[in-house]
Amino acid sequence: MQVKVEQLENAKFFVHARHHTVICDQPADNGGSDEGMTPPEFLLASLGSCAAFYAAQYLKTRNLATGGVEVTVNAEKLKAPARLGNFTIEVHCPVPLTDEQQQGMVRSVHGCLVHNTLMSVPEIAIELKVPVMVG
Repeated sequence: MQVKVEQLENAKFFVHARHHTVICDQPADNGGSDEGMTPPEFLLASLGSCAAFYAAQYLKTRNLATGGVEVTVNAEKLKAPARLGNFTIEVHCPVPLTDEQQQGMVRSVHGCLVHNTLMSVPEIAIELKVPVMVG
């Protein structure tokens, strides 16, 4: 799995994944032109859309609903070091569920790839690639 990020200008970037492209930007008060989500917003979007997919799949495989799932993700900005924390995922189900089904949906959302990634701190290697100096 891979994404490529290409700077357009100042704080605005194209983010390419497969044959899709989105814009990542900063608000004007942070040097951007506010033409796209910020990196932290993309993180919340990734978590929320993954949770929504797992919730929708839970309903679909049980013939309970084929649409209407909504998810809201909230997080707080924390410091030392700067990061997001205290995430809350609110899953809004379009149909009533029994207690057993509610527990099943929560277990399903807990199985989300992005959720599991955030729960198990991944190793991240940073490789700097610079042009070779001539002369």
